[in-house]
Amino acid sequence: MTALAHEVIPVADDEPVADLDTFLWETWKAMDLPEGYRAEIIEGSIEVSPTGNRRHTIVINRLRRALDAHLADSGHAPFQDANLMHRRKGWIPDLLIAPVDLDEVPDEEGLGIDAAGVSGVIEVVSPGRRNQERDRVRKRREYARAGIPLYVLVDDFDGDGAVVLLSSPAAEKEDYLDEHRVPYGTDAVIPSGPAKGFAIGAAITAP
Repeated sequence: MTALAHEVIPVADDEPVADLDTFLWETWKAMDLPEGYRAEIIEGSIEVSPTGNRRHTIVINRLRRALDAHLADSGHAPFQDANLMHRRKGWIPDLLIAPVDLDEVPDEEGLGIDAAGVSGVIEVVSPGRRNQERDRVRKRREYARAGIPLYVLVDDFDGDGAVVLLSSPAAEKEDYLDEHRVPYGTDAVIPSGPAKGFAIGAAITAP
């Protein structure tokens, strides 16, 4: 689990991975967390956080059930609490959308789902300044850098609540070029991809 001082290890796209990324990757793989916690590699740090509260769990499960129905016969499905991998980074989004047959999607060392095979991620924002900053800012940059086509935030803490739809990732800008913020009470409709037309409305966001 020791990173060599000058070692640069290439990955699938033939670009070098920084020594710190390699060290964090090896450390992350070796972690043995207590039940109820998860670890992610976010912008040069390993972050450990507890699983969500009751409200968080309810909203995610509403989303998953509704997406299951919407994606039926599409060849895609929602996956919950799966490792999402990109160039020795590892995240655990609340939901991601990927092919039903995950054997179609390559992954690093058999540890999760490669970002190249994912068409969208959804995060339900948890209470607390640090949690909100992670999902709204740092994960937004990470997912954009990974080229994930769609990032959806379901955010109880944005005004009176809002769904933010982010698309058109620009890796070089570390951001999404298209952003649509839809206040709770109005349907937020996914504009493209396998989940095109899926509406996040009051049935999902209601207290």
